Amino acid sequence: MTRTVSTNPYSDQKPGTSGLRKKVPVFQQKNYAENFIQSIFDSLDGFEGQTLVIGGDGRYYNREVIQKAIKMAAANGFGRVLVGRGGILSTPAASHVIRKYKAFGGIVLSASHNPGGPTEDFGIKYNVGNGGPAPEKVTDAIFARSKTIDSYRIVDAPDVNLDAEGSHQVDDMTVTVIDPVADYAELMESLFDFDAIRKLIAGGFRVVFDAMSAVTGPYAKEIIEKRLGAPKGSVMNFIPLPDFGGHHPDPNLVHARALYETMMAPDAPDFGAASDGDGDRNLIIGKSIFVTPSDSLAMLAANAHLAPGYAKGLAGIARSMPTSGAADRVAEKLGIGIYETPTGWKFFGNLLDEGLATICGEESAGTGSNHVREKDGLWAVLLWLNILAARKESALEIARKHWATYGRNYYSRHDYEEVDSDAANSLITALRDKLAALPGTSFGALTVDTADDFSYHDPVDKSVSKNQGIRILFKGGSRVVYRLSGTGTSGATLRVYIERYEPDPARHDLDTQEALADLIAVADEIAEIKARTGRDQPSVIT
Repeated sequence: MTRTVSTNPYSDQKPGTSGLRKKVPVFQQKNYAENFIQSIFDSLDGFEGQTLVIGGDGRYYNREVIQKAIKMAAANGFGRVLVGRGGILSTPAASHVIRKYKAFGGIVLSASHNPGGPTEDFGIKYNVGNGGPAPEKVTDAIFARSKTIDSYRIVDAPDVNLDAEGSHQVDDMTVTVIDPVADYAELMESLFDFDAIRKLIAGGFRVVFDAMSAVTGPYAKEIIEKRLGAPKGSVMNFIPLPDFGGHHPDPNLVHARALYETMMAPDAPDFGAASDGDGDRNLIIGKSIFVTPSDSLAMLAANAHLAPGYAKGLAGIARSMPTSGAADRVAEKLGIGIYETPTGWKFFGNLLDEGLATICGEESAGTGSNHVREKDGLWAVLLWLNILAARKESALEIARKHWATYGRNYYSRHDYEEVDSDAANSLITALRDKLAALPGTSFGALTVDTADDFSYHDPVDKSVSKNQGIRILFKGGSRVVYRLSGTGTSGATLRVYIERYEPDPARHDLDTQEALADLIAVADEIAEIKARTGRDQPSVIT
């Protein structure tokens, strides 16, 4: 039986770059999750009798909200729900399931790389029928509805057993619990030369993958160990835990430090990798080399033709604006398009759907292609393995040859986390006020060439997205970018991106922070970071 429940709106349900993210106790408030889910449904048209995909990264409160979403989907008129066994679906796997089964859309329950647990982070994101995150016009409509909502609809029904595959009836709607891994693993096998990777591993090539007690554990276990033949134990921390084992499931050099140290040791495995909470990010570390996400995007694009799924070449490359320009040089050499977008995977969707881009990437450890409409951590790892198998060279050798060909973009991101929101916004406002006067200004040997607040003009739908990050470009190709992140749940995160292009191979083995030292100092001077935030140093450097 369907019930209509009276409710009161919350004022804080504005989706960020990847849906609505808040602390678990916020979502546990009366009707909080229900309000947002109903706001999603109220903002959509034409889903009567259609299929909805539901899944998440297994974090705390995942199962409870899945049950609410199932019962509300039934009450609102969906005909079928596909849900991952155990409530599990990695974000890229959810995108693939939406696309493969021609679903109307999907609800992905995740806070990505943010910590999980009773007092940590939770999130709800809506993905549209192409498998990608809802565009801004949809998220704006959801937020508008959330501010006026006065009721939601839900079916009175027993909870669905999420731990056994099979079909159930919830009112007039069918709920099918599916294997969360099978469809995705089949897709990966269609894109990559699994035989070549198997031979590489059988020949003694050692792989280690840290799933960070998060969602990619079952996927990596099935693909890397079972299908590719890596020894048992190659995939670490493979059981998804509601609190990610108490760790922060962000695959960077701070939170995956143990993996980094393993890969820098004299007896290191040949290749190391990790993925994040919901499976859409990746960390690539070869023996004795950390490959930055920006470099990884460029190197994958330059070598993608070695994998069967990309043998015909790339249509184009897309990168987020803060991502380094390394991929631009690859696109230029290949004679294909390069697209610079705002941060947020949703901006790549139109380019992929229109066939303008094949591979996309973000400096925040996200890389993917047109196989789904989300970034995909395990996909990036498998493409690296395919390239290593085809070239029969180490990751270090591939990187050095790449830099010798294209030059090296020294690149780093400095994050100032949980900064007072007023202080962070004041810093950005003051920076904007300075932009017109900066060109021609010198800071030591550095002279500002141009300065702007990045605006994106979508070449497909002609939409314009303003205020996407402040760029300070120096003569000679160096730059600093400032941006407030939309993925945190406490205060504000100020991200500062620092980049220097170095064409001279004799200068390709410098320490990154040393190579960027003068730019780091100037970045602080221009924005008055220490003075305005009270922070002497970043929270995280990647």
